[in-house]
Amino acid sequence: MTTFELRTARFNWINIVMPTDADIDRLRGMCPDIHPLHLEDLTSSIERPKVDEEDSYLFVVMHFPIWDADHRISRQSEVEFIVGRNYLVMAHDGALKPLVKLFARCELYEKDRQDLLGKGSGDALYVIIDKLVDYLFPMLRKVDEHIHQIEDGIFTGDARQIIRDIAIVRRDVIALRRVIRHQVPILEALEKTEHPVIREEMEDYFGDTIDHMLNARDIIDEDYEVISGLAETADTLVSHRINEVMRVLTVISVIMLPLTLVSGIYGMNIGLPLQEHPQAFIVVAAIMFFIAFFMLTYFRYRKWL
Repeated sequence: MTTFELRTARFNWINIVMPTDADIDRLRGMCPDIHPLHLEDLTSSIERPKVDEEDSYLFVVMHFPIWDADHRISRQSEVEFIVGRNYLVMAHDGALKPLVKLFARCELYEKDRQDLLGKGSGDALYVIIDKLVDYLFPMLRKVDEHIHQIEDGIFTGDARQIIRDIAIVRRDVIALRRVIRHQVPILEALEKTEHPVIREEMEDYFGDTIDHMLNARDIIDEDYEVISGLAETADTLVSHRINEVMRVLTVISVIMLPLTLVSGIYGMNIGLPLQEHPQAFIVVAAIMFFIAFFMLTYFRYRKWL
């Protein structure tokens, strides 16, 4: 079993990690008022964020990011809440550190348990969501640090590595942006809900959490604009460097063309001027050198070099 419980005089906090069919069957017996479709949703990891209002409870699905160090990208982790009058069900995959730490502290310390669970399920839902929202900001600070590192090295660092770093950070920013933007309507719905399990006084508290989420959304939107600008700058720098290389190669090719023509002509087995001259090689080499020197001088005059 992966179902854990914390009981108080007011309600029961049920924490389900990686829900299985056995966990759902047990929950069905503990909370018979939960709709079968919502019980089925607890085992799904592809639910979109939403708030469903039932007569006796709220069903809330939210997504929060977790850092995948192996692939260097933030991935979304789904958490479902079922908030009733005398119970709070929380189902997740165990990857969200704030949830794991909060439940562990409430298990160990009576004071933390009373602080969280002493006012009812609606208040406990607010505290849990607020901690998950606050957990976004350390992740956003790391993104900002990575962007600053790219800014510092974009003109002096290795172009290939810079482009690779930009691509990785840009992918992470897009993933975070997708997760954060979808949570704002959920919090707004919780702020405006008039369901009995959410006290009217909680509107201001959820409003404060919305402000934090909007702040996080503004930060990630700004990061998206910055990393997009850095990507364009890197593309421009790479294109400029390629153009410089192509210009040098073109100049070398153009200079070699008449030299190749002269050497090809004098390589033919026919009678040619200066063929019998004792210094023919030196004369032809001098002509080729003069052609090359004249072309280089002309290119420098036109500022092509």
